[in-house]
Amino acid sequence: MHFIITDERLAGTRTLRLSGARLALAFAAFSLLLLVLAGMLYHWVVQKSAREGWPVLGTLVQPLASDELAQRDRFLRENVDAMARKLGEMQAKMMQLEAPGERVSGLAGVNPNELKTVPGRGGALVSGRPLSMEELQDTLVHLDELADHRKDLLTVMETRLFDQRVNKLMIPTQKPVQVGQVGSAFGWRIDPFTGRSALHTGLDFRADPGTAIHAAAAGGVVVAAETHFAYGNMVEVDHGNDLVTRYAHASRLLVKKGDLVKRGQKLAEVGSSGRSTGPHLHFEVMVQGVYQDPHKFLGARNLQVAALLPPGQSGRVGR
Repeated sequence: MHFIITDERLAGTRTLRLSGARLALAFAAFSLLLLVLAGMLYHWVVQKSAREGWPVLGTLVQPLASDELAQRDRFLRENVDAMARKLGEMQAKMMQLEAPGERVSGLAGVNPNELKTVPGRGGALVSGRPLSMEELQDTLVHLDELADHRKDLLTVMETRLFDQRVNKLMIPTQKPVQVGQVGSAFGWRIDPFTGRSALHTGLDFRADPGTAIHAAAAGGVVVAAETHFAYGNMVEVDHGNDLVTRYAHASRLLVKKGDLVKRGQKLAEVGSSGRSTGPHLHFEVMVQGVYQDPHKFLGARNLQVAALLPPGQSGRVGR
């Protein structure tokens, strides 16, 4: 097939030659373009007539548009119901956390009622009626607030439990001398030097000279490492929170004032220096400058204290 194109301004002609294959391809492209344009026009007319209610076309296309809208609404409804079920499961899990949360808060010393400062709504989200997007949005906001509250509360409980753990580590619960028996206990007794009643301010551990003396509490700072006329060679360790431990009558000191020590660190060696009648460690615990019975810190129920020994043996060790 030949096409002859004549241009008057150029005073010339052009010849366009199309073979059968090219002609078929051009026809197919033109038909496809018409189909696309027709589809777009149909969609625009249907939507326009359904939306604006054209007298004739509106009545004809209304069923088609209604069916399309119904399908879209059904799809959205199914997704909303799925979201509602998922939110219901999340809400139930948040409710289940209340019981263990109350138990842990009690251990941490936090008022369990604080768990309920954000009011719960209870119940399942999926009821007999469909839920609206607004209701789902409100529930999401509530769960977000509840999660933030639980997070803050868990942070408080974590801090409280950590503080309790630290305070527990600071208490002198480790025997300062691993080998040896307990001699004179804390309290009033007959002084071995004067023969009069006097307050024994610590707990004595009988041990061989040179036996290692270890820090009984958590880490601290050595505030004294010196020779005292009564305590002999002694070490005092400040553990913070007004807690001080004292180790007296040592034969040799292994730390000096200002040293940092940790629980179980070797501080000195057992001796009989100062006001002492034999090799032993005199161990004291002071809280805010007040002498405390080391017996209650060290779990001395398992120790053979002097009060349980036969008469005549409780006063053989010095101060």
